[in-house]
Amino acid sequence: MSVQSQADASSLSRNRGVLVASLSKPVRDFLNTESGSAGILLGVAVVALLWANSPWSASYEDLWSTVISVEVGSRSLSMDLTHWINDGLMVLFFFVIGLELRHEISVGDLREKRRLIAPFVAGLGGLVVPALFYLLISPSGDAARGWGIVIGTDTAFLLGALALVGPKASTQLRVFLLSMTIADDLMAVTVIGVVYSDSINMTAVVIAALCLGTIGLLGRLGAWQTLAYGLAGFGAWLATIESGLHPSITGMLAGLLVVSRPPKRDAIDQAARLFTAFRQSPLPEVGYRARRSIQRVVSVNERFQRLLHPWTSYLIVPVFALANAGVDLRGGLLGEALTSPVMWGVLVGLVVGKPIGVGVFALGVTALRIGTLPKGLGPGYIIGGGALSGMGFSVSLLIVHLAFDSQQLRDEATVGVLAACALSVVTGWIIFRLSARMGAAPLERAAALAEPVDPDRDHIRGPVDAPLTLVEYGDFECPFCGQTTDVTRSLRERYGDQLRYVFRHLPLADVHPHAELAAEAAEAAAAQGRFWEMHDLLFRHQDELEFEDLVGYAGDLGLDVEQFTRDLTEESHGDRIREDVASAEAGGARGTPTFFVAGTRHRGPWDAESLSRALDAAYARCTEVTGR
Repeated sequence: MSVQSQADASSLSRNRGVLVASLSKPVRDFLNTESGSAGILLGVAVVALLWANSPWSASYEDLWSTVISVEVGSRSLSMDLTHWINDGLMVLFFFVIGLELRHEISVGDLREKRRLIAPFVAGLGGLVVPALFYLLISPSGDAARGWGIVIGTDTAFLLGALALVGPKASTQLRVFLLSMTIADDLMAVTVIGVVYSDSINMTAVVIAALCLGTIGLLGRLGAWQTLAYGLAGFGAWLATIESGLHPSITGMLAGLLVVSRPPKRDAIDQAARLFTAFRQSPLPEVGYRARRSIQRVVSVNERFQRLLHPWTSYLIVPVFALANAGVDLRGGLLGEALTSPVMWGVLVGLVVGKPIGVGVFALGVTALRIGTLPKGLGPGYIIGGGALSGMGFSVSLLIVHLAFDSQQLRDEATVGVLAACALSVVTGWIIFRLSARMGAAPLERAAALAEPVDPDRDHIRGPVDAPLTLVEYGDFECPFCGQTTDVTRSLRERYGDQLRYVFRHLPLADVHPHAELAAEAAEAAAAQGRFWEMHDLLFRHQDELEFEDLVGYAGDLGLDVEQFTRDLTEESHGDRIREDVASAEAGGARGTPTFFVAGTRHRGPWDAESLSRALDAAYARCTEVTGR
């Protein structure tokens, strides 16, 4: 197979290999789960609408109005099924949001406060401006209570729509919008808790606060059992139900209070010793201690996320949609909605207010140099993303039921929310296309090396001051990268001291499951001065990249295996790898291998002759400029 044929055959892998490795693993998991649940959510919403407008519509109403009571002694809690979902199950949804926010602020991608400013201010704009639009259309009476309907954004729908109508290489935009929706959710839950709560029972509020304080105290004491946190959270939920506050605020606060911290080295070492002991003596009590020690290494925050996030995305939110999206459009409701200020307030607030609010606030804060946007995100991308954030759905439907007692107003507002979801996608598509036609640089079209070669940082073969530079972004599990090792070796032999070859990481984590760990292994070896030896070993054993294999290679190279293993376990070099991936994307690299010749991305085959012609052309240009 020719190199060009190989390039064609790898196009699918290139397209699938969106550069999610530039994000921390929890954020990648979040993006995948939320995007995957969007299709389910859409399907369930359609089912709810069909059911509510079918000959069996009475059964739809009867089901969700079913009263369920729980009695313990003389105490009882009774709610209809809709309220059990909205005030019960959805608390877990907001709890997971709180967990994710705490994790990202503590140890994730939102640790850099300057990166938080632009998306958080954009989230504020996406709340304030839509609410003002709504109040301009529905300024008084019962209808005015619905202004909160337009403040929310459904992350699942947003990310799913972005994948359909957004730019092809949208990682930077996805990260920006994800950060913005976290701020959006935090502010929306605050509004729900403060504005849409009933008369307040202060005794119950105090009890809820004590339970939440217990969660914070458990974290400070280092408690690692999820059961203790769960019991305190359940107590806070019960107290909030009695207090008159909406329990969503309890869910968010509880999640924010669950501590997230990186693994402690001594705990990792202890777990490793107990695991080794269990392998040598597989006794039940040894295995039990090993399992407990491994659990203690992973923070309670991350264990809750792993347990609950799939349930909230694939079950709880779809059930919520089934219970709340069913509007009976028969009997003239559509005609009434078209003349309803509530429906128009919701529609205009979400479809018009969101892109204006997000765009003006985000671009304004960057113009004032208070915050920064990710590289490559121009006004068109920001406003287009803001348009997609007009899909409020889950949060909007929840506030519909809190804002209005009248079923007529609820139905009209729900029509507005559903119509806004469809129109927001169309609006976002139009904005992205217009932006491209007006000359906005496509995110994937950059062609220059984003980060200059740094001899103190980069891995270089050849003289550091050589006149020719060849930079490769590679993936240790990519078979085409494995084949190009012979190509780069041939080029180094041909050009000798005239060429320096630089290797940077681009692990396509969604295509090659071992690539990221292999990159960590290369950097762990580099920390002990043996990068190139490990580099060559990894490419010679591309089908043997499990953790145990990598530790074995470290032993073969005579490395400090204990330090090497610790670096792998703690992902000590993850930031370095993500920096490489970010620079790859900024330079337009979408797959592996990607070469840069003299700072310009190479387009075409990767064989030795093609790269040699590119190097000769670069050398000729250099001599013309220098006159030598």
